[in-house]
This record gives sequence, C-alpha cells and structure tokens, in this order.
Amino acid sequence: MRWAEITIRTTEDAADAISEMLAQVGADGIAQTDPYEFRRTIEEDPLSYCDDGTIESYGTDVIIKAYFAELDDGFIRMGPKSEEFIDPNGVGMIYGGITDKTLTTDEALEYIRSRLKDISEYLPVGKGIDGFTYVKDEDWANNWKKYYKAFKISDRVTVCPSWLDQENIDTEFKIILDPGSAFGTGTHETTSMCAKILDEIIKPDCKVLDLGTGSGILAIIAKLLGAGEVDAVDIDKLAVDVAEENSKVNNCEIDCYPGELATVKSSDYDIIVANIIADIIAAIAADVPSRLADGGFFVCSGIINTKKDRVLEALDKAGLEVISSRTKNDWCAYVCKKK
Repeated sequence: MRWAEITIRTTEDAADAISEMLAQVGADGIAQTDPYEFRRTIEEDPLSYCDDGTIESYGTDVIIKAYFAELDDGFIRMGPKSEEFIDPNGVGMIYGGITDKTLTTDEALEYIRSRLKDISEYLPVGKGIDGFTYVKDEDWANNWKKYYKAFKISDRVTVCPSWLDQENIDTEFKIILDPGSAFGTGTHETTSMCAKILDEIIKPDCKVLDLGTGSGILAIIAKLLGAGEVDAVDIDKLAVDVAEENSKVNNCEIDCYPGELATVKSSDYDIIVANIIADIIAAIAADVPSRLADGGFFVCSGIINTKKDRVLEALDKAGLEVISSRTKNDWCAYVCKKK
C-alpha cells in the first residue's frame, strides 16, 4: 500500500484546528512539527539541550503532514468511515457529509484547500498546502516516530512513546502513549494545563469523567493519580477505540464508550474534565451542574483566548463559578464549582 502525504505549512494559532480538521476528513495519520513548542521545551527545561543553530533551523512555520491511504484503484480514501459514526444524523455530523468517499488526488487537494479556507475565516492559516507525495507503507510506519519524545506533563507524570527507553524517567508515573489518529498526545498547552490541574485536585477514589477523551490521556492520568471510577467518553468511535487500547497498555481500568454529556452513565462525578473547544464548552455548560456531585469540579480547556469571554459568560449562566484559571500562550483553562 502507498500513502498520500499532504504537507501543510501553517501558523501556531491554526495548527491544532487544522490537525483536527484533517482527522475529521479521514486522515489515517497526522504528524506535526511545531518550532514554537520545541523552543518552549528548550527554554523551560534546564536539562534540555540542542546544538547551535538547531532552533533557528526550524523556522517559524508549523509543518503538518497528513497521511491518507491510496486504494487499489488509485483513488485516495477520504472522509470519516461510516463505522466511525455514532449517529450520522446527530452530533457526529461535525465530521461532514463525505462518508466512505474516495477522491482523485486533485479532488482531495481541492477539498482540503476548501476546508483550510473555512478555517481561515477565524484563524490565520498561513501558506496552506505546501506539498504532495506518496510514501511506501514501511516508510510511513516508522519515519513519523522521530517527531516524538518523552516529556513531563505534570509534576508526577511523564508521557513516553512505547519505542523509547523509559528507564531514566524519574517521575512517579509514566504513561505509555503512542500517537494515533485520535486527537491528543499531550504536547498541546490545553492538555498540559488540564494534566497539571488534575495532578492538584485528584483525590483517592474520586469519580472522574473525561469528556471528549481523544487518546484517553487525561482519563489515564486521572486513574494513575488515584481516581476510582473513570469514564472516558467521545463522540468519535475511533477515539473511543484508541482510548480503550491506551488504557489497556497502561493497565488502567477505564470505562471507554461513545457518547456525549447528555448520555454519560452517571450524574455524580467528582471531576468532569473537558479539553475540547470553546464553542462546545459554551454549548454544554448548562448541562454540567446536573452531572456534578456536590463540591465537584468542572475543568475545561481548549479555549482560545479570543473566545474566553463567551465561555465565561456561559459558565456563569450555568451556575458555575470559576475558582481558578490558567493561561498558556493563547490558551485558557478554568476550574469551576457549582455556585
């Protein structure tokens, strides 16, 4: 099998929206090289080191490579596959209407250009598509691994890809997490803020809901830090499958299932963590209190600072009081309790 590799040059502001869009339109793999994240790692970690000129060589563009399978007939597989839908007539339709389609190379590139244009209406997308090529299956299976390394996500937790040596990691907990097609490997600011918050507020045997779990990283962190019952929920069946596999790899007993806030199994969570996007957080805020135990926490992130006012207004109207907040670069995270 060959893989169609589409390269996109973009800005730091738009990189995650573009990566999520690519996942939504059916990319089988996504690799992101972020020079800003690399610089922050070097500057913030006194043990990090790089040769002179290395940082400068990364330039100023975030480079995203998306991989799509080429089928036997020469067409490219595009669009979320029907088995990945929960309800094609419901919330799952955020993935668009091109289920189970195959497109020619030109059609696929034009479709992605149109989606980039949509994103450009609210975020600066930069250059956009900057290359197209084919790679062999064996090359794709290994080359992307060079983009990932172990990193400390909170005081007690380090995230480590399975192919790296873990013996020298000295944090209390290690999460084995290989990047997959579900969004969220832990490197993004919003995930790291949520991880640090969980590290501070998790109590032994508390009940946790990870809403929009993606790779399952926050659910796994909650479990390792001592939570009792942990539910990991996502509208994307593929994400649920990835989260379930990751929880097994880390020997964590987590209930992973497809759904949304209205369909979760409990109504007395001590902590609900939602690392999604600002518009969705604002939309679900009114329903959060009914799912929280008395004294419970609602942790929300994925909020770009240009939309924080909308989220804060929705939280206030929902009867949720922000008791602490964090910012990292252009992103915000809030910890709330019922008023």
